[in-house]
Amino acid sequence: MARPITFVLNGSTTTLDAGDWRSLLAALRTDRDLTGTKYGCGAALCGACTVLVAGEPQRACVTPLESVAAKEVVTIEGLATRGTLSALQQAFIDHGAFQCGFCTPGMLLEATALLRRDPHPSRATIIATLDHHLCRCGAHQRIVAAIESVSVAGGARP
Repeated sequence: MARPITFVLNGSTTTLDAGDWRSLLAALRTDRDLTGTKYGCGAALCGACTVLVAGEPQRACVTPLESVAAKEVVTIEGLATRGTLSALQQAFIDHGAFQCGFCTPGMLLEATALLRRDPHPSRATIIATLDHHLCRCGAHQRIVAAIESVSVAGGARP
């Protein structure tokens, strides 16, 4: 039985049908065509589907759509402001912190949440935070360097 769920998606109020058990990932990709949120493992292990729910990283593949009712959800498509990339998005470009780009959206959202909680995390904290994000291309060193560059810049909007 479909149940309407209303929440804020990338700054706009939206209503979607939750169904019996529907993942946030499926709703984002099929109902809103927000394909930046990737389906990786389907078991919350790889991080490719990470979005922000009420400012906190969530694995959308195992997040029931109905659990985001009345909350704010931000996907990779919602990180830029009026067409301007966030400092963190620009740092990923500047440092070549992605190759295929499949893991990049999840890592960007996880790192955004980290930098909002702790604007100057240690290298060890950055690495620990991203520990459960898989990058098969091997760009981890560049990803960490990109995050560190925003941290060092201080005060920049991640």
